[in-house]
Amino acid sequence: MNEIQLQLLVDLHRTAQRQGPGGEAETLKSIDLAMLDPTELLKIADIGCGTGASAMLLVRELNAQVTAVDFLPGFIDVLKDKAESEGLLDKISPIVGSMDNLPFNDEEYDVIWSEGAIYNIGFEKGVREWRRYLKSGGFLIVSEITWITAERPSEIQKYWESEYPEIGTASSKINILETSGYTPVAYFTLPEHCWLENYYRPIQNRFSAFLAGNAHSEDAQTIVEAEKREISLYEKYKNYFSYGVYIAKKLV
Repeated sequence: MNEIQLQLLVDLHRTAQRQGPGGEAETLKSIDLAMLDPTELLKIADIGCGTGASAMLLVRELNAQVTAVDFLPGFIDVLKDKAESEGLLDKISPIVGSMDNLPFNDEEYDVIWSEGAIYNIGFEKGVREWRRYLKSGGFLIVSEITWITAERPSEIQKYWESEYPEIGTASSKINILETSGYTPVAYFTLPEHCWLENYYRPIQNRFSAFLAGNAHSEDAQTIVEAEKREISLYEKYKNYFSYGVYIAKKLV
């Protein structure tokens, strides 16, 4: 993807509530499954935070200081504006940075959170490299594209293996966690509404304005066609894959 296409992607997604599948109920479910104490002061790193849907909810629901990191300045600017408008900048520290070069200290965080973003570095590399930033007994909570059946049609198999070769079943991901110094605590998959109502339908509603605002350029049209293909494949094959949410505790 070239720089122009990257900026166009930011343009398409920066006004969205979410930059990937997810939902408030599912974020709250993750908090509950990890049994995070709402009265305990927690340091949380939200890696690949986008415009801050998760970070904002975490500081509302928990007694937390959240460091929110994304490599796209356009997303971080939106997060800063939202946090300032809600009076939450004292609880959220937005940072432009890369998830494979994080400005964190060893054992600095109680929780590392990453919804729909760890694929940018790869699941195995992410869980291994981020572990050192967690305190002993700290929690890793990440969502990852996951096969939810043992077999699937070749069309969707080829698509996702081309887009993200590390896609696998939950058992393969849990095995990576177990061999990387974590104890798996819980796992669940995102339901259909997290994809359609919360993510894809809002994207579709922005296509016309996005294309018009970018003079129907070839790059803008390429991005829209790629999004349309992904949406159609989800609608056709949603029984075979989803995002899995993985909750694990760092071993002492």
